[in-house]
Amino acid sequence: MADEPQKKSHLSALVGHTNGLTKPASLTATRSAGVGGGGGGATASSKKLVIKNFRERPKLPDNYTQDTWQKLHEAVGAIQSSISIKYNLEELYQAVENLCSYKVSATLYKQLRQVCEEHVKAQILQFREDSLDSLLFLKKINKCWQDHCRQMIMIRSIFLFLDRTYVLQNSVLPSICLRRCMYQHMRVSCSPFPGTFTVKGGERGRSVNRGFRFKAYVQLLLSEPGDMGLELFRNHIISDKQVQTKTIDGILLLIERERSGEAVDRSLLRSLLSMLSDLQVYKESFEQRFLEETNCLYAAEGQRLMQEREVPEYLHHVSKRLEEEGDRVITYLDHSTQKPLIACVEKQLLGEHLAAILQKGLDSLLDENRISDLTQTYQLFSRVKGGQQILLQHWSEYIKNFGTTIVVNPEKDKDMVQELLDFKDKVDHIIEVCFQKNEKFVNLMKESFETFINKRPNKPAELIAKYVDSKLRAGNKEATDEELERILDKIMIIFRFIHGKDVFEAFYKKDLAKRLLVGKSASVDAEKSMLSKLKHECGAAFTSKLEGMFKDMELSKDVMVQFKQYMQNQSDPGNIDLTVNILTMGYWPTYTPMEVHLNSEMIKLQEVFKTFYLGKHSGRKLQWQTTLGHAVLKAEFKEGKKEFQVSLFQTLVLLMFNEGDEFSFEEIKMATGVEDSELRRTLQSLACGKARVLIKNPKGKDVEDGDKFIFNGDFKHKLFRIKINQIQMKETVEEQVSTTERVFQDRQYQIDAAIVRIMKMRKTLGHNLLVSELYNQLKFPVKPGDLKKRIESLIDRDYMERDKDNPNQYHYVA
Repeated sequence: MADEPQKKSHLSALVGHTNGLTKPASLTATRSAGVGGGGGGATASSKKLVIKNFRERPKLPDNYTQDTWQKLHEAVGAIQSSISIKYNLEELYQAVENLCSYKVSATLYKQLRQVCEEHVKAQILQFREDSLDSLLFLKKINKCWQDHCRQMIMIRSIFLFLDRTYVLQNSVLPSICLRRCMYQHMRVSCSPFPGTFTVKGGERGRSVNRGFRFKAYVQLLLSEPGDMGLELFRNHIISDKQVQTKTIDGILLLIERERSGEAVDRSLLRSLLSMLSDLQVYKESFEQRFLEETNCLYAAEGQRLMQEREVPEYLHHVSKRLEEEGDRVITYLDHSTQKPLIACVEKQLLGEHLAAILQKGLDSLLDENRISDLTQTYQLFSRVKGGQQILLQHWSEYIKNFGTTIVVNPEKDKDMVQELLDFKDKVDHIIEVCFQKNEKFVNLMKESFETFINKRPNKPAELIAKYVDSKLRAGNKEATDEELERILDKIMIIFRFIHGKDVFEAFYKKDLAKRLLVGKSASVDAEKSMLSKLKHECGAAFTSKLEGMFKDMELSKDVMVQFKQYMQNQSDPGNIDLTVNILTMGYWPTYTPMEVHLNSEMIKLQEVFKTFYLGKHSGRKLQWQTTLGHAVLKAEFKEGKKEFQVSLFQTLVLLMFNEGDEFSFEEIKMATGVEDSELRRTLQSLACGKARVLIKNPKGKDVEDGDKFIFNGDFKHKLFRIKINQIQMKETVEEQVSTTERVFQDRQYQIDAAIVRIMKMRKTLGHNLLVSELYNQLKFPVKPGDLKKRIESLIDRDYMERDKDNPNQYHYVA
């Protein structure tokens, strides 16, 4: 194999080139298979070659530095004048590298800076004209800035070697180019050829082919300490007081116009504000003034619009303003402005008017159930410090005030419970949809309900019990089983807020007794479901008597099966089918016995049952409750036969007309033995109701002494079996008062028992400590005065005594 020709390597290559700007040729070594000129002496292995440095450093030609700088100066001038460069960029780049290799870097950097500085200084003159209006001035300075960025990028591409070596090694020197501008005003794209990148800026593009990759170039830009281009533009253009003032005033004017609804050049704003940010004067020259003017604008706007607009419209405006300012940050403001700007808008449009907004419009929003506006209110108030707290306060006040109007007005008693349920559904929906299920709003709602529902003691508990009765009573066709279950669940939520649950228990027990005894319960499953809910809420002690009532009804059915078998074995079973419910006295409400005159057949049946029952349960005592009795009577009229479902008292009155067709009030009273007021109501139901089996003479709604009652033989009705309103199903005012008094009496017993229990355990206790213990143990509301009366009563009955030396100290008496 022939030897490869050996390449020469010395400085003469510089002179041989036409422009003297080529790079010295690289030193290379030949690779030979042997030594000598012939190929016949080739050996199996190659010899080791030694490469040595130059014996002396090559010298630059005379005037090389001056001539090269002249070319570079011309190139810089051409770039600054936006004209064509006479020289190839590769040649210029190589010239800079040659100069830097021969210790001319400092001089070169100084000369370059001086040229750039003189050019920038000359630009200030165009901004001295007073005739320029604000918009033209902004466009002019923006063009100057864009040109400056493009020029510095091109200049740096030529002086890149200087920037990467000399400037990088001197930390005090700023980099040649505006680094940030390189990202904003040029596109850097990787070439398909390794080691090549293309810089495109403005109207022209140049290709620089060097041995470094794009990634390393970007890392280099990010690591450089400062920017000469930025420094020159900042010091000689933007730091000029007149230029800076006109620039900032113009920018603020454009923003003000945009806030007023005018269309403005957003790209111009974005470019100018980016310039201020790059020049590091954004905060001190623009942001402070911008925030001050924003503050003044929205302070005045908030005061004006709060007077002019309704709350929903005002809140919509606030949301719109916040959205607009957020968009400005995204579009042209620096991201650092976002937090103080939004805080300023929130403070002036919301923070300064929180109480006024709520006082002016929250109640109407809640009354009208304006879900979208309430959602917007919550979202906006959540943005402001203290906003949620003041919203919580007004939320609570609204619930208390609205709920109080429902509870304390006796005229609304009829619909109180339904209104409470509807109101609870409404606030639950608002919390879920508008307030994002915020626990603070949920808890405060519960506290507010508990506050207003107990402003009227006892009555809400009574009405809730009656509402449950109306839903569980037979004939209620308003709801399916599933709907009824949901209604009961809602009622239990209202029930939880009541303090006097013993009042509810008393009325619920009385109504339950009526449903069970008259057989008017809509569903045994629904009854037991309600009982289970009460047990879960209040404990087993609360429902033990109610469960006992159900147990009595089941046992009574078994007893009646046995009694019917017993009657079949009697010689004279009689014509009346008797059904008896055996009630345990402690489980059921207290009923006042009423002695009435039963006919002989009824009395005989009573005695038969008494003999039967006591024969099986010796030692027990039976007490007949005539007020709870009812019967089915068969009657004959001219139209035909009818059946009447009536109470025992109605039965006794109607049976009298088997003996005659006309009786006076006094005669009926004497014959039946029914109490006066009860008899009047009974006769009223028979002679003045819808089904008038009797005719009253004289006519009228009320039964008076001396009134006469005649059997109505012409009675007509479309039904065969007719239910005449049973008076025991209709609660009188006296019964309500009686139930309330029994509750009050039971409470006194509970207070006495609690006092004795505490004193027996403590032996000696001060008054305040005793009262505190009582409040902890009692499950119903009680006034301090009532406790003091019970303590005095126990002292009088020798359960406890006062200390002789300290009247506020009590001792238990064993």
